Amino acid sequence: MTPDFAKSFPLRSKRVHEVCGPSAASFAAVCASAAQGTVLWIREAWRPEELNPLGLNPFFDPAKLLIAQVKDQTEGLAVAEEALRDGATPLVVLEISQPMGLIQGRRLQLSAKAGKSLGLCLIPDGMGSNAAESRWHAGPLFDPFAAAGDSTLQRWELIKNKSGTLGSWHVRWDTASRRLHLVSATGE
Repeated sequence: MTPDFAKSFPLRSKRVHEVCGPSAASFAAVCASAAQGTVLWIREAWRPEELNPLGLNPFFDPAKLLIAQVKDQTEGLAVAEEALRDGATPLVVLEISQPMGLIQGRRLQLSAKAGKSLGLCLIPDGMGSNAAESRWHAGPLFDPFAAAGDSTLQRWELIKNKSGTLGSWHVRWDTASRRLHLVSATGE
């Protein structure tokens, strides 16, 4: 039996969560769609790929997005900590490229609690902080029955959860309604 998705998602506010996998940015975009206000997305300037705000348009208004290009992960953690503590942005997304220690993770958690904000770290597979409230793996699924122009079916797996059980779900984003739909696995 699969645990109730609604008990795990949307993510608990006043906490910092993590997501990894090839669809981690899509997971963050879905989280941003629920944010009531501006979203701060922090990334290291040396990364060769760019974040295209117009590519996030199916999820939320790109005018609600602030992108902070930082020198390195240390500077990114400092910016995230201040933004979470301030509480002016309901969601702070931080791209992580190196392992984050327990002290840094705990500081982010305390900042999120103080500012009543939600933090989401996009991490490489196999990496993460013990301080994270939850850790998700997001990846695409091949769907031979998808209608033309339909969004990609994804498998979201909750691989760490301090507040409940683990589980996995198939989800699909509906661009027209800007809502996430839970999809039954084949044969269910």
